[in-house]
Amino acid sequence: QLQLVEAGGGLVQPGGSLRLSCAASGFTLVNYDIGWFRQAPGKEREGVSYISANGGVTYYADSVKGRFTISRDNAGNTVYLQMNSLKPEDTASYYCAARPRTLLVAWTNQRRYDYWGQGTQVTVSS
Repeated sequence: QLQLVEAGGGLVQPGGSLRLSCAASGFTLVNYDIGWFRQAPGKEREGVSYISANGGVTYYADSVKGRFTISRDNAGNTVYLQMNSLKPEDTASYYCAARPRTLLVAWTNQRRYDYWGQGTQVTVSS
């Protein structure tokens, strides 16, 4: 069974940090670009960050640039999202998604991602 599983969410105070992980089972991530998306209550799901299959290209939403860092460990079949200086507006369910390796950019186009995790909740509150 092909599956992505996110972990690492939780409750954190403003200014705190969390590291999310996205682990694949049933397939290898080495041939897949990975995107992180989030959805806050009452809002549409939005792109947060992206990393290409070989890790050479990364993108970030303006709202998280300078605070979040995406990385991948292909040997470990896992992608990470390090989130620092968290703000209340970062509160959302966070999802990772995988799309076959491509030269196309359009990383926020959610329809191009074939596999999605179930999400992990991040709550930033004092």
